[in-house]
Amino acid sequence: MLTDPTGPNPPDAPAPPADVAAFAGLAGLTFLRPPRGVTAVLADVVRVIGLLTFLFSVFAWTGTTSAMFALALLGLVAPRGLGARPGLDLGIGITTLVSAASNRLDLYETLPWWDIPAHLVTTAALAALVILLADRAGVVVDRRSLPLGFLALTVGLALSALWELGEWAGQAWLDPEILTGYSDTIGDMAVGG
Repeated sequence: MLTDPTGPNPPDAPAPPADVAAFAGLAGLTFLRPPRGVTAVLADVVRVIGLLTFLFSVFAWTGTTSAMFALALLGLVAPRGLGARPGLDLGIGITTLVSAASNRLDLYETLPWWDIPAHLVTTAALAALVILLADRAGVVVDRRSLPLGFLALTVGLALSALWELGEWAGQAWLDPEILTGYSDTIGDMAVGG
């Protein structure tokens, strides 16, 4: 969709709806369509892995880990419901799942260099998802490449700020083990946008 800024929504994508209920209904129908092509099947496999990981986390890991994988599930199902092209769907799914697993596997602590590229790629994937949501909802008016690039940067910065606020709140109120700190926050926000 976003690679063809002058064309209409792809036939699989929900059209901009008149109301939220119609949009949710269209997204649900889009989600339930059978996958077409190898990439779409792979994206569904990643979704199943994410669901199984979440279910395992509920019984075997902490509540914080389960909450993190629940958030990852949103990133796994949203592209399918929005009718994202299979490549974008797969990319967002893998990125989201790897990001959540990196936290559980303590990669951010054992591999100090991992934090920055992980935040950069995850923020880019989530910014693409938010822009796709806005486009499907009929909010994105100007889809030329320059405004789209500016929109991606702006959304990325906003998502980075929200994520860092979430990390701070999680550390302050839920689990003191959540890694936060001035350098971590500033570095994550700098590459997130």
